Amino acid sequence: MTSFAANVTWPTRTTAAASEPSPDIDALAIHDTHVDFVWKTLQRLGVRTPDLEDSAQDVFLVVHRKIETFDSTQPVEGWLYGICRRVAASRRRRAHQRREIVYRTVPDQRDEACDPEQQATHREAQDRLDAILDEIDDDKRVVFVMFEIEGLGCEDISVALSIPVGTVYSRLHIARKALQKAAARIELREQHDRATSTPPPSRR
Repeated sequence: MTSFAANVTWPTRTTAAASEPSPDIDALAIHDTHVDFVWKTLQRLGVRTPDLEDSAQDVFLVVHRKIETFDSTQPVEGWLYGICRRVAASRRRRAHQRREIVYRTVPDQRDEACDPEQQATHREAQDRLDAILDEIDDDKRVVFVMFEIEGLGCEDISVALSIPVGTVYSRLHIARKALQKAAARIELREQHDRATSTPPPSRR
C-alpha cells in the first residue's frame, strides 16, 4: 500500500491565511476560516481535480442554506465534513463514467522532466491507488489518506475531523485490512484481464 501512496501527486490550493472564527459565526466566516479544510476533505473523498472548485462551491451553498441549523456548541469541522461527504458522493455518481485521475493536477516542471517510463509508472501507481481507495467507505478512506498519504498523526486527524482518537485508530486499522483485500482483488482482476486479452497462438 505504501508504494502506491508514495507515487501520489496532490494538487494544492493557495489561499490567504485563515482567520480565527468569531463568536458570531456566519456562512462567510465559515468560508474564510475553513475553505482549505473543505478543499482537502473533498480531495480525500475522491473528488476529481477538475471538479474540486465546483464541489467546494456546492458545499458552501449548503452552508449558506443550512447555517441556521448549525449547533454552534459543536465543532464546525464535523458539520462541514458531513456536507462534504454528501457533495462528494453526488459528484462521484455524476462523474462515474469519466476518466480523470483522482488527486491529479496539471503537471509541473518536475513531471515534465521525468522520462516517459517514469510518467507511465507514476500514472499506473496512481490509477491503482485510486481504484483501491474507491472500494472502501468514505469515513475510513479519509482517515487512511490523511495518515498514510498526508502524513498526519492520529491526534491531528482526531482534531481535524472532530472524532475521538480511538475512532481514528479503529478506522485506520479497518481501512488497512480492507485495502489489502481490495488490492488483492484488483491484482486478480488485472491478471484475468491480461490473460483474456492475450491472443491465442496462431496455428499454421
